[in-house]
Amino acid sequence: MEPAGEYDYIIVGGGTSGCVLANRLTCNPDIDVLLVEAGGRDDYLWIHIPVGYLHCIGNPRTDWLFRTEADPGLNGRALIYPRGKVLGGSSSINGMIYMRGQPADYARWAEVSGDDSWRWEGVLPLFKRSEDHYLGASEVHGAGGEWRVEKQRLSWKILDAFREAAHEVGIPKIADLNAGLGEGTAYFEVNQRRGIRLNTAKAFLKPAAKRPNLTIMTGCHVERLLFEDTPQGKACTGIRFTGAGRVYTAKAHRETLLAAGAVGSPQILQLSGIGAAEELQRHGIAPVVELPGVGGNLQDHLQLRMIFKVRGVPTLNTRATNWFGKTLIGLEYALFQSGPMSMAPSQLGGFARSAPELAAPNLQYHVQPLSLDKFGDPLHRFPAFTASVCNLQPTSRGQVRLASGDSYAAPKITPNYLSTEADRKTAAAALALTRRIVAAPALAKYRPEEFMPGPQYQSEEELAQAAGLVGTTIFHPVGTCRMGRKDDPLAVVDGRLRVHGIAKLRVVDASIMPFITSGNTNSPTIMIAEKAAQDILTAHISPAVL
Repeated sequence: MEPAGEYDYIIVGGGTSGCVLANRLTCNPDIDVLLVEAGGRDDYLWIHIPVGYLHCIGNPRTDWLFRTEADPGLNGRALIYPRGKVLGGSSSINGMIYMRGQPADYARWAEVSGDDSWRWEGVLPLFKRSEDHYLGASEVHGAGGEWRVEKQRLSWKILDAFREAAHEVGIPKIADLNAGLGEGTAYFEVNQRRGIRLNTAKAFLKPAAKRPNLTIMTGCHVERLLFEDTPQGKACTGIRFTGAGRVYTAKAHRETLLAAGAVGSPQILQLSGIGAAEELQRHGIAPVVELPGVGGNLQDHLQLRMIFKVRGVPTLNTRATNWFGKTLIGLEYALFQSGPMSMAPSQLGGFARSAPELAAPNLQYHVQPLSLDKFGDPLHRFPAFTASVCNLQPTSRGQVRLASGDSYAAPKITPNYLSTEADRKTAAAALALTRRIVAAPALAKYRPEEFMPGPQYQSEEELAQAAGLVGTTIFHPVGTCRMGRKDDPLAVVDGRLRVHGIAKLRVVDASIMPFITSGNTNSPTIMIAEKAAQDILTAHISPAVL
């Protein structure tokens, strides 16, 4: 093994949270940081063109190519499970939707962690710190930050009609999905700059890369964490990793920060001997610390994709299924950075209740002016739109477990979708609500006709069955190293994201969420990194504070 140097902090993973951490920590010129990323540079053209996610997901250049285990809740189907393997991580291949979640989400985090700084009033300034909102600074938005938030550069009559139909069944039109207002519909705001994707590598890492106190190593695979015994117990001293056919070790004097995501972080912990002892021993790994919660508590938003044929209104299906339409689309983007090539995967969003007695919205809509059988398939040749709806707070829990002791082997991802009666009931209610919206007067002139799952599913039991047929991940895995009090046997990190039982080690990514946020999870992950960086910098200057 070859030494790769000694640093104050080592960041494992150059994804969403890793890029933020690298930027914030190296603002202090006295702090030396190493950032290690398994993927390559974000210099692939399709990363930066918004519709390029179609070329990045399923591409080994940018995606880990994970798949789930066959899922009983999805009638035995296995799903692709995209995770970014490139600088910027999943922010380089995701849907670009800027979403924070609801205040009640963070109240739950505060309660389970015993740390009130996670409440909405504590995290809102962190969201605003990063933000550069196109309308400028306000009570709820920030300006001048690295994370640009813009309006989308197109609209569709069919989406406007769906929004009006939702209003007719009691879901109001609102101006801002991120103001903590709850129920309502609006066009999503996106992380783009003038029609070009903004990932965290461009926003946060590129400015930091110019600093002499940041070392970035790409194409490096972390095999395990390294530990030493101290009078106070176990402490993490750094990492062992491979790159360019060599094996390296790097030492962290202050802390190692695991930012490899909801799949990568629990995998690295388990490979390093942190997890359920019996499970580790089964793969020939000597336990270092017994933390049975590592890899558990996997949560994700399962989107239920309903497709409706329409008449007398343009959709992307009809615009993009011939060479002339495709040429016009390409020209529109080349000249103006607008039109379908600037589209996020979903354009219209909304929050709704599956039952009127609920205190807060528990459903999110992602509505698209297009349809296809499944991701990666060609668009249908008939005009149609897709109304995807997901349960924001699922009660089903899955897990990420090692398939073997080989660090290069993909882990076993078992989401356990629709494995609780509550989730099946919510799924049935969500499909029924979508039908109510589509049957409202505002859409009548387009004569919508349900294509998928089909009108033959009517009873609650039949609709729950249909949910298993049409449900698929919306790419929001979280929770596998969840935050919680020290006396919580399944908690992995404390309220400051320090791993229980191991000094000098934190997890800083979406895996620490005890409960999934009510919406898209990328920007909440940036907030988590902002908060961790703030805590780390405070402790670096005054160690006795934390």
